[in-house]
Amino acid sequence: MASSRCRIRDLGNLSGDVLVFGGPYSNLEATKALFSEADARNIPIERRICTGDAIAYCASPQETLKAVLVLSVLVAGNCEKQIAQDALDCGCGFEEGTVCDEMSRGWYPYANKAVSDGDRMYMASLPDMVVFRHNGLRYCVIHGGATDVSRFIWPTSATAVFEREVAVIEQEIGKVDAILSGHCGIAFERHVAGINWINAGVIGMPPHDGRTEGRYVILGDKGARIERLSYAVEIAAAKMQDAGLTQGYDRSLQSGMWPSQDILPVEMRR
Repeated sequence: MASSRCRIRDLGNLSGDVLVFGGPYSNLEATKALFSEADARNIPIERRICTGDAIAYCASPQETLKAVLVLSVLVAGNCEKQIAQDALDCGCGFEEGTVCDEMSRGWYPYANKAVSDGDRMYMASLPDMVVFRHNGLRYCVIHGGATDVSRFIWPTSATAVFEREVAVIEQEIGKVDAILSGHCGIAFERHVAGINWINAGVIGMPPHDGRTEGRYVILGDKGARIERLSYAVEIAAAKMQDAGLTQGYDRSLQSGMWPSQDILPVEMRR
């Protein structure tokens, strides 16, 4: 049923806790903390799924990418797709002239330059969707949207937005009970369009709530739990400053607030 344009990886039936996370964002300190947490919970590599954007704002792109590739199952995010093509920008969908667009001109060339040709080839082969069964439910993991990898889907998005995405996914892979996503940077769970839509959030940046912890999801016997991730924030921020990545995301790590709110829906701005 899948189209030739969509790469799908089926992990089969997974037993035990499943850890789902997104947006390592070249933040090696957060990534190491996340995998340490997975080890402490005895969650093996095949049950650690990343929703994409292993590389982005922070200072350790090569090391973070290597860790994510070796220690988890990675879904292609827009950053993976763009870097695989050696593209000129991150493909995040920021409108031209916005603060986020301007800042991406600082971090994206730094991240893109750090990637080897071999890494680009591997990223070009990553799946667009990962499918698995867990506790009798069928899950699909994507990055942003199925209609557009860089689509921002928020907890406040209209029901019609979710309905369209679910329809496209089920046209590709058949009926699902839940969809796990990332990209927007905000963890949330919403029952909509007949399924549970779960955004796992990101670990490499805070979710614009004034706290420095990242977010990730554990799928357990009772469904999805959104968890907080503490890590060595000051070290990650200092590395960014030493690398000249001072467009604003370095301060976000420490303040828990995004450097720009213009990407957010009006009702979610603070």
